[in-house]
Amino acid sequence: MTIFAALLSSTLAMAQVGPFTVPNPGGNARVPKPALEGRDAKPRPAQQPFQQPVTRPALINCYDLAANDPVAALSSADEALTVKTGAERTDALGCRAIALLALERWSEAETGFLAARDALDGEDARGRAEYQAGAGIAAEGRAAYTTAIDHFTRAKALAKQAEDAQLSGRISRDSAASLFKLGRKDDAAAALAEARAALPVDPVTFTISARAARLSNKLAQAQAFIEVAARLDPLDVGIGLEAGLIAAMAGSGDAARKSWQSVIATAPQSAEAEQAKAWMARLSAPAATPPPAPAKAN
Repeated sequence: MTIFAALLSSTLAMAQVGPFTVPNPGGNARVPKPALEGRDAKPRPAQQPFQQPVTRPALINCYDLAANDPVAALSSADEALTVKTGAERTDALGCRAIALLALERWSEAETGFLAARDALDGEDARGRAEYQAGAGIAAEGRAAYTTAIDHFTRAKALAKQAEDAQLSGRISRDSAASLFKLGRKDDAAAALAEARAALPVDPVTFTISARAARLSNKLAQAQAFIEVAARLDPLDVGIGLEAGLIAAMAGSGDAARKSWQSVIATAPQSAEAEQAKAWMARLSAPAATPPPAPAKAN
């Protein structure tokens, strides 16, 4: 993932929001319309909000701190900025942006990532791509989808300059949500195809691909993607939630129940388990009786 997958790795692939009425056999399906990556509502904190793709200790420590206490991470970064110079100051700028992202202070985070990008050596195309992508994630968080796409496009160019195919693929994946929300579903699908080619063993990429296909009513494709995701990470309860949604939308109540029951069994105290229970209850509820047709006038 990009260094900010964070925030993403959990909410991107796992969160679901909105009303949900499962399809009745022989009836019409009505499914939730969450954001492609689940950020239409306030995201739940990820258990591991930040990956650590760099070796600089200051940033690694920041990721760890931001995962558990983003306010403390922000305070630490602000303090460092008053005394650090050179590469340490650049790391402090990056840490500050990461903490702001975790706090959902989107505009400040976007500005912070761009400042960190500009503080890097111009030859560090990979690092600049990471921070540019972070600005894209922050812009998407504040629903500035066109701006987000611009950031992701610039980030991808930098990743290609760095000859980092995996980073390029991850940026393509991150851009899919904004493309989807702008109604550019074909472009989102193409971005996800590129991500899958670059990240063939990344369950998050396949889960997002499954969600995009489901929301586009391409259920066979969605099923194929979620099966790959489940093979790659069989214990991920977010994948189980999505698998159940796909099955429910396809009219397979038994398969949906099986997926959601696996979520409950795997993590009985989790928010995902509570969501699975709620959806199972709705799956079993009788269909609402339609209102009577109005009487015809004589």
